[in-house]
Amino acid sequence: MAERKAQELGSESTPFAPLAPIGRGGERRHLQTRHGGLDFTRRTLIMGILNVTPDSFFDGGRRDSAVQAIADGVAMAASGADIIDIGGESTRPGAQPVSQAEELARVLPVVRGLRREVGLPISIDTYKSNIARAALEAGADIVNDISALRSDPAMTSLVATEKVPVVLMHMQGTPRTMQIEPRYGDVTREVRDFLAAQLYEGMDAGIAPEMIILDPGIGFGKTIDHNLQLLRTLPVLAALGQPLLVGVSRKAFIGKILNLEAADRLEGSLAAAVAAVLAGANILRVHDVAETSKALRVTDAIRFGSH
Repeated sequence: MAERKAQELGSESTPFAPLAPIGRGGERRHLQTRHGGLDFTRRTLIMGILNVTPDSFFDGGRRDSAVQAIADGVAMAASGADIIDIGGESTRPGAQPVSQAEELARVLPVVRGLRREVGLPISIDTYKSNIARAALEAGADIVNDISALRSDPAMTSLVATEKVPVVLMHMQGTPRTMQIEPRYGDVTREVRDFLAAQLYEGMDAGIAPEMIILDPGIGFGKTIDHNLQLLRTLPVLAALGQPLLVGVSRKAFIGKILNLEAADRLEGSLAAAVAAVLAGANILRVHDVAETSKALRVTDAIRFGSH
């Protein structure tokens, strides 16, 4: 049913048929969480990346204790983050999965400690329902699922039952395999159709449409050209009518353009972030919260006409 509905969005005679926003009331402009609402009408929101992993591509191993991770999360909140996204398993290209016990041991102390320190919504970056459930019980508000509800059949019912927001991301393959010759006929059409299908599937399973965020998955099973095309054509994805989250922070395609390692990609990340916002992104997932916040104050003044 979901796939059929998604296919109906397209047209064989035109590259992209006109899209009406899915659901009632047009584009989603507000998102309610257990710890406050998120308003997309005045500015772009920032999701700060708080990895507690030894092997993430940029910040792996930088937080070797829950105390350090909590302190970093508090600093992100003070620097302008609207959401803190906690992840306990690396999803960099080639990454190996970790056991649920290990992932729980990494994330739960941080979720609990950060919940005591900040009033911001906390996101749990996982595709495993047991991890998501435990994190929600510990104080998390949002599930960020890179598999878009495909990896764990119990995730959909968990999100629907708990009535929490969920991020549905596009990925070709798995973190271990996704960068092994990714191929598309038309990357924008295929990503759009996939996100539309997962959106309908979630809605059919009882997830309220106002609780669904979409993410094109920049760098997840895409070449540099795929990533650049997606960023150029973000309005096609924004036309689905859901909040759009984009993560470009320090990613490999920026390194390829600039011939720089991850540690030196800040300026390129900010440029890509601004381009994404001007193309329709509502949330940016970033490592560098303070710097992105300053860039967005200017970008949003241009975009929304306020300062």
